[in-house]
Amino acid sequence: MRIAIVGSGGLGGYFGGRFAAAGVDVTFLARGAHLEALRSGGLRIESPQGNLHLARVSATDDASTVGAVDVVLFAVKLYDTASAVGLLPPLIGPDTVVIPFQNGVESVEMLARAIDRSRLAAGTSYVQAFIAEPGVIRHVALDRLIFGELDGARTPRLERFFDVCRDAGVSPTLSDRIEVELWSKFVHLSVLSGMTAVTRSPVGPLRDDPDLFAMWQAALVETIAVARARGVDLPRGLFDELIALLQSTPAQAGSSMLQDLETGRPMEIEAVMGAVLEIGERLGVPMPATQAVYACTTLLNERRTRYPAVLIPEVAR
Repeated sequence: MRIAIVGSGGLGGYFGGRFAAAGVDVTFLARGAHLEALRSGGLRIESPQGNLHLARVSATDDASTVGAVDVVLFAVKLYDTASAVGLLPPLIGPDTVVIPFQNGVESVEMLARAIDRSRLAAGTSYVQAFIAEPGVIRHVALDRLIFGELDGARTPRLERFFDVCRDAGVSPTLSDRIEVELWSKFVHLSVLSGMTAVTRSPVGPLRDDPDLFAMWQAALVETIAVARARGVDLPRGLFDELIALLQSTPAQAGSSMLQDLETGRPMEIEAVMGAVLEIGERLGVPMPATQAVYACTTLLNERRTRYPAVLIPEVAR
């Protein structure tokens, strides 16, 4: 199987590296310093499941040199989707499937404006990983990939990809209810992203503080209500499942939004919290906890660029 990774950051770099280590033909589409590091020194993965160094990997910023592949993992940030879709046509052959693994619930519709819907499946992931430095992916926790056909069918193309994932040592799920999986993850992600970013804190202190934990629970209830108002048949016990997931998450784990805030990179605020608030408003679902987290996170983001550092005058002695 030939796999192209479009967006070789934490998610794409981690899973692509595991596939390549298992002998799969993988090409990383990347850019900038990360691309140069992949070309010159290969890919390193630091992980509690075992470190990995691939001294040589196939990496490029020119999709026309890759040719048609069997699977495209589309893992760019949502705000880069419009520019990254231009990489797809040279990668798509008669049997190619493109699977977006992005935050949010609108990826498929965005990609369907640019490529034939028959070439699309849908996917989501549970993984804590990020670029520690160019050419180095630091994996903190979780390694699940969930994917499925849009109509719920079980197809040979996704069964083959499932086998590749399993053989590479990651945890795949081939779902016949992928919309439910997308929204289950989105509920979790929107709260995790907002709470870790607004407090500039990893998971541990948030779940250990009674007031912050209560706020987390309130935001979960709100986002679950939005999904159900939209007609998504979420599992009845989803709230308890997500609280159990939070309790089992390593204390030092954060979110990609927190990483972006701390490192000065663009943040996916509108694609995540903004999107769920817009849907909730349209459907008449009150979301006071989510609105408060969104407003404060937006201010933190704006302060990075719009406001200079506050200067506190020295007090006369």
